[in-house]
Amino acid sequence: MPLIDAATVQGFVDVALDITATTTQRGRALEDLAAYVFALIPGISITHRNVMNVFATEEVDVAIFNEGDQAGFHYLPTIILIECKNWSNPVSSIEISWFLNKLRSRGLDFGVLIATNGITGDANELTAAHQLVAAALLERRRLVVMTIDEIRALANTDELSVLVKRKLCDLAVRGTIA
Repeated sequence: MPLIDAATVQGFVDVALDITATTTQRGRALEDLAAYVFALIPGISITHRNVMNVFATEEVDVAIFNEGDQAGFHYLPTIILIECKNWSNPVSSIEISWFLNKLRSRGLDFGVLIATNGITGDANELTAAHQLVAAALLERRRLVVMTIDEIRALANTDELSVLVKRKLCDLAVRGTIA
């Protein structure tokens, strides 16, 4: 159970939320946060950062390889894409659709979206972006959404794993990621 250093996380968060920083700097800080936290999980390797596909139509923020370590994400697929959206507003259904399409076009059934302020709509009513996350289940595609506040609250990688498991179970049982 590796510890997540709160000062390191806060350093990334401070830049990500700094209105005097450029959009690129803020976005990169959120990607750095994602890479830092996920790399602490046993069996996880960060394989790519900010890579465009061969058609130059889609960028992958963070890609990880999951070796399935029993102390890590043994219950998740081997390749996981992480999309980071450091927006002042919740991420819209358009962006959710775009990320789900990235997963679909690569034959992947699981992805993580880190959204500073969550996603649009109501989780209980399955409106806006929440509806698209729920509808993706029909394709056996699962999307976990995390916020900066959820990541900031984590003390160790076991807590991150529990958070992912809870979100996956909520998605399967309730049809929502709230």
